[in-house]
Amino acid sequence: MFDSKASKADQQKYQDKFEQVKPKTPLLKNLIWAFIVGGLICVLGQFILNYFVSLGLSKKDAGGPTSTVLILLSALLTGLGVYDEIGRRAGAGSVVPITGFANSIVAPALEFKREGYVFGIGAKMFVIAGPVLVYGIATAVLIGFIYWLRL
Repeated sequence: MFDSKASKADQQKYQDKFEQVKPKTPLLKNLIWAFIVGGLICVLGQFILNYFVSLGLSKKDAGGPTSTVLILLSALLTGLGVYDEIGRRAGAGSVVPITGFANSIVAPALEFKREGYVFGIGAKMFVIAGPVLVYGIATAVLIGFIYWLRL
């Protein structure tokens, strides 16, 4: 029948062999890259915000155009394949919310480019980000309704 002692010994041998051959993750290097790249994306956002403020917009009003420029840059870099390289090197540092979200929308769509602009890119644009948008918008409506009831 089934020998559990032999099975546990085999599992331990396998685990030991796996630990020997698995590549070592350079944790400190990854943390530093994530910190630097995430910080640089935020610094770029601050420069863009300061530019719009220097044009006469208030900080509050400059937030929208700043977000738009960051989304546009992220989508453009994703289309050119540059954002993927940044993501490979920086890991979570490249997932700064707005640029990472734009990347998550554009990247799956590009995989279906050969199927055309409407049925390929257009139809697949929200494959990954769609559920996030649906639940995010539904939650915002619900919270807005609760807030409205409180007034």
